[in-house]
Amino acid sequence: MQVAILMIHVVIAVALVVLILLQQGKGAEAGAAFGGGASQTVFGSRGSGNFLSRTTAILAAGFFATSMALAYFATQAGQAPEAGIPDSRLIEQQQSIPTLDDRPAGVDNTAPVLEESSE
Repeated sequence: MQVAILMIHVVIAVALVVLILLQQGKGAEAGAAFGGGASQTVFGSRGSGNFLSRTTAILAAGFFATSMALAYFATQAGQAPEAGIPDSRLIEQQQSIPTLDDRPAGVDNTAPVLEESSE
């Protein structure tokens, strides 16, 4: 079920990108005065704006619904993500690792000095 929703989610995302790129910006009406408006006759006299806007809104609602469904399935899985915040027990284990300042009292860590020999 989760894989099917994920596949639908990806298809909707790609369709949203394509539809958004097909839409004209707010300043695109100025080009219609110079003969660029003839290409919009396929979608009727009002142009493609209404059709593309409605389709984009429907796909956006579907994208939101599939996102929520995938989030629900992720929370029900009960497994923490690998790249998330580590478990508190793991953090405590990492903090108990000895550092260089935690040396035993009877150990001399000074560097040895070579004595000069006179021959």
